[in-house]
Amino acid sequence: MPDKIFDPVFTEAPGAVEAYADFVAIVRQLRRDCPWDKVQTHESVKHLLIEEAYETLEAIDTENWPELRKELGDLLLHVVFHAVIAEGDGRFSMKEVIETETEKLVRRHPHVFGDVAVDGVGQVLQNWEQIKLKEGGRKSTLDGVPTHLPALLRAYRVQEKAAGVGFDFPDSMEAFGKVKEEIHEFEELVESGADPAEVEKELGDLLFALVNYARKRDLNPENALRRTNDKFIRRFRHIEDRLREQGRAFADVDLAEMDRYWDEAKANEREG
Repeated sequence: MPDKIFDPVFTEAPGAVEAYADFVAIVRQLRRDCPWDKVQTHESVKHLLIEEAYETLEAIDTENWPELRKELGDLLLHVVFHAVIAEGDGRFSMKEVIETETEKLVRRHPHVFGDVAVDGVGQVLQNWEQIKLKEGGRKSTLDGVPTHLPALLRAYRVQEKAAGVGFDFPDSMEAFGKVKEEIHEFEELVESGADPAEVEKELGDLLFALVNYARKRDLNPENALRRTNDKFIRRFRHIEDRLREQGRAFADVDLAEMDRYWDEAKANEREG
């Protein structure tokens, strides 16, 4: 057997290899013997893969490590299940999935598994994008950014890709200048009573500029907005709880009272 390319210290223990093999075997048997599993297709379960990915993100956001362990298992199940479906259709096997990804990881890390020298993360990312361009006949640096990503995350990934080849603001202040420029243009359109379609386009430009600024500050706008959504929901539910305690509905109170309960929720968060 040829020498492995990786440091032997990272070799997986035999028990872990056996656990993985058993897991794949169980999924194969489910595919054969379970009435539900045997009729599924890539198409019928793809939405569940997305759901499991978001549940994994939630476990990370809440730092719920036991839950993260479970969610990673669910995510792995979907990876293996799709590979087993493909294997049954004669397309590819789980082994080929792993080998393909292994080869890609080695190829895209010549500074680890080759003799390429880098001077930091920036150069690693530049090399990564250049290597990807040579793979599979890609014509654009932006090829490979999924069209189905949430718009905010897609903007972030598109900007990362462009920055990887040097098309980027020199610093965060330049990026923030663009944000202020877009705010001014958006304000002018709104005040002029412009067509809603034009206002919407300018809003898109403003959001894109904000994403760019966030990226330059090493902030992930998707994570930021997800946390703000969660915060809003938490505080809004506090308003609902307070009204429920009093046997009242939203129609029974004015905005000022709702704001008082909102402020209560904020105070509780600070204290808690």
